[in-house]
Amino acid sequence: MLKIIFLFLMSGGLPVAIAMAGSVIIYTLWTGSIPAFVVIHRMISGIDSFPLLAVPFFILAGNLMNNAGITNRIFSLALALVGWLKGGLGHVNIMASVIFSGMSGTAIADAAGLGTIEIKAMKEQGYSSEFAAGVTAASATLGPIIPPSLPFVIYAMLANVSVGSLFLAGIVPGLLLALLMMGAVSYFAWRNGWGGDVKFNAGRFGKAVSEFAIVIGWPVVVWLLVQAGAPPRITVFAGLFLLFAADRFFRFHAVLPIMTPVLLVGGMTTGLFTPTEGAIAACLWAMVLGFFWYRTLSFKVFTKVCLETVETTATVLFIVAASSIFAWMLTATGVTAAIASWVLGFTHEAWSFLLLANLLMLFVGCFLEPTAAITILVPILLPIAQQLGIDPIHFGLVMVLNLMIGLLTPPVGLVLFIMARITGMSVERTTVAILPWFLPLLLSLAIITYFPALFLWLPRMFY
Repeated sequence: MLKIIFLFLMSGGLPVAIAMAGSVIIYTLWTGSIPAFVVIHRMISGIDSFPLLAVPFFILAGNLMNNAGITNRIFSLALALVGWLKGGLGHVNIMASVIFSGMSGTAIADAAGLGTIEIKAMKEQGYSSEFAAGVTAASATLGPIIPPSLPFVIYAMLANVSVGSLFLAGIVPGLLLALLMMGAVSYFAWRNGWGGDVKFNAGRFGKAVSEFAIVIGWPVVVWLLVQAGAPPRITVFAGLFLLFAADRFFRFHAVLPIMTPVLLVGGMTTGLFTPTEGAIAACLWAMVLGFFWYRTLSFKVFTKVCLETVETTATVLFIVAASSIFAWMLTATGVTAAIASWVLGFTHEAWSFLLLANLLMLFVGCFLEPTAAITILVPILLPIAQQLGIDPIHFGLVMVLNLMIGLLTPPVGLVLFIMARITGMSVERTTVAILPWFLPLLLSLAIITYFPALFLWLPRMFY
């Protein structure tokens, strides 16, 4: 009955969150099985979670980076690094998304923020709107895979696993996705006879490589000093002071912005702060860069960013609240237990369950926003996965990647609609443009699904 009401409301064009909450309320009033106030109580308890405090702060950090001119710096760095390769701006698009993913945590911010710059530059360079939209949409899926990640925070809360473990587990899959996408760009460049979009400049390239070397080497040096007996906090702040001094002297493209994921993951793995405190630290870091270092943020822009963050946060948390009561009602009415029994009666093999789960999540991702889908699917699928010996961190990776692919598919693909708006193409034409990019995405999904040891060694090393 609950599922029928939900599908009826969805078919009427109601937003997913309202359809979920509304179906539970109607079902409760219809059956009289539980008091009506329990619905409100469960919705409130669904968002009464300390880890969820990270959501607004990660959203704020991403918005601050977007509005502080950081995206232009990232694009310049990626252009110096890979713009000279064949199919140059296609590679730049992916590399910029890899870097920006360490700040935004969402595919939407990546597509809307970097996407505008990237598609404009690609069109001016003579690339077709279809190719520009396809590569930008595909690379936007990196946002929630490479840490920080809002979907990982929500999954961790529901699955009762470490946010830090999920963040670390996302690094290698994110790099794998990027490499496969760059391989696809190389194929298109070879087929169409494209060359590079900028001339190779040894000085610019060396400077770009040195920036990455600094970002990678900085935490290693700090860790070695701490292991040698140096006070941790003093060492970190001294290292940051030297980093700012080097940035001022050498005029780097984006060393300080791309330090964001290093500081976040490093702080969490060393116990310097919790994931929620890390989200606050990311906001402070973005404000320091925007207001005081680059001086690209004004109080007026900051106010606008805060209002946008409040609006986005309210939307996300309402979806979490509505989907949590819907998931609870599915459990209370025995739907989840029935699904688990059916699946376990059908197969006791982990590989076949993962195949079925992938197909289900890809289908659900076409119709539900990722936050809602995670909140509904985790209580249903995770217990079955754990019974079959599947690591919950691994299953979280698989689930989030499936749902990110769903952002590219109609009828509810938000990234798809953003690409259509930026390029000025119809949704149908944009969908066709994105289709070739499902190949690297699905290949990555297959590797991540069936070779978990390649990706779990990093979180197991620290947790």
